Amino acid sequence: MSRELNAHIIIVGAGFSGLGVGVQLQQAGYNDFLIIEQTGDVGGTWRDNTYPGVGVDITSFNYSFSWEQNPHWSRVYAPGNELKAYADHLVTKYELKDRIEFHTKITGAHFDEEAHLWRFTTEDGRTGTARYVISAVGGLTQPKPPNIPGLESFAGKTMHTARWDHDHDLTGKRVAVIGTGATSVQLVPAIADRVAHLEVFQRTPIWVVPKLDAPIPTSIRRVFERLPASQSTVRLTTGVITEIVMGLGSTYERQFPALRKGIERLCKAHLRLQVPDPVLREQLTPRYDFLCKRPTFSNHYLRSFMRPDVDLVTEGIERITERGILTRDGQLHEIDTLILATGFKVFELGNTPPFPVHGSDAIELGQFWHDKRYQSYEGLTVPKFPNMFAILAPYSLIGPSYFSMIEASTTQLLRLLREADKRGASYIEVREEPHREYFEDILRRQENTVFKAANCTSSNSYYFDHHGDAPMLRPATGVEVWWRSRHFPLEDYRFRAVGHGETDLPARGGVSGAARALVAMAGLQFVSGRKAL
Repeated sequence: MSRELNAHIIIVGAGFSGLGVGVQLQQAGYNDFLIIEQTGDVGGTWRDNTYPGVGVDITSFNYSFSWEQNPHWSRVYAPGNELKAYADHLVTKYELKDRIEFHTKITGAHFDEEAHLWRFTTEDGRTGTARYVISAVGGLTQPKPPNIPGLESFAGKTMHTARWDHDHDLTGKRVAVIGTGATSVQLVPAIADRVAHLEVFQRTPIWVVPKLDAPIPTSIRRVFERLPASQSTVRLTTGVITEIVMGLGSTYERQFPALRKGIERLCKAHLRLQVPDPVLREQLTPRYDFLCKRPTFSNHYLRSFMRPDVDLVTEGIERITERGILTRDGQLHEIDTLILATGFKVFELGNTPPFPVHGSDAIELGQFWHDKRYQSYEGLTVPKFPNMFAILAPYSLIGPSYFSMIEASTTQLLRLLREADKRGASYIEVREEPHREYFEDILRRQENTVFKAANCTSSNSYYFDHHGDAPMLRPATGVEVWWRSRHFPLEDYRFRAVGHGETDLPARGGVSGAARALVAMAGLQFVSGRKAL
């Protein structure tokens, strides 16, 4: 019999965001929570993506929680199955399995303003309530098929990389891959040896950085296991490097354009070494600036196109037919298998959030973002949506890694929950004025980023939404986000209690004079929600 879906805290999603928040809630003493997962397993992106060659594209040392580092990674860039195993390890070690309701898909949620509760419904007809809801649904969950006429008419096998069919044998097949993003970069060299012939259909080239990958010797893994501080040192070092490339490179393009240009020169040198054919090399050279679109790391992708059985197709696709792909030059590319490496829905209506969420005044969150621009306060909360916290909200992701973002968001969340407990509050909502000032500051900062200050016109990047904004990445360094998660002004929120109407319970705390001075000394631009310090 299915359990009741009522808890003090509901977490939606059992990927790394949901699992990480769950562990941190437990350790903070919040044990009345339930994780709702629409599938039958944990792991999110790493459960769904099992295509050949799948793996991390930042170092394994940073692709884990700081409080649960994994000394057993087999490589500097771990393969996908090890990430799934890491998720399973979290569930086992922290005894989360009994807190997860599998095969449960939420179809809608609305906020009860009198009771200060979120009420939701599920696909199987159940209902539930929670004082607080934490959205941990992730951004790379819903595959985005290409908008190409005739896609459904293909008579052979079609599959998206996020829904890989391992029963389908590619051996000896004529295969087409549509898409040349980060997924394709991993997939193409992994299947090139197996297929009879491979055609890769490219709309936009991708910047490819040399991959400093290698197996991690057993002796080193033993050192990491016995001396965790040694792995923490490596993690810090690789994190700083990532911060410089992704953090400074994307956030301060206007101030430090030489950093991006230097990486572009490195990528072009890598391309020259991998692809001696000047015509092919020209086709693989991006016409947009580095970091406008998600770059990737590989030592094998570019050289795959030098093989006689692998072709790069840059001619536009006219339509899909029963037998294959018809390009605009009139050529029919006959294939047996069609692979869609076309990415995911990210910041768009129907995906963020993936179900209707109605807050105060019956405002629906997805429609609000779609109409009014994607925005959130400190990458976590939105006015008119009390008691709701979103991991991977607009402008939340930072350079070091996805895990850094999860930890920063969870730190903010716990500060708010503890403050509510101190006040006897049952209602937490960010105030509209601090939120507005914060979002205006985000937009000002974005003008300095690579997305606004560089040439991104032809990038065709999922970083951009239909407003022309780039809400995926937060225009701030990881150090600043770490600091702000611990020192954002609590007075930027209203805390209320059931039965007290709209009377706010005064919040104590905020940023002290010493803290403000330290921020100024560190050269960080800290926006309190009232004014910039």
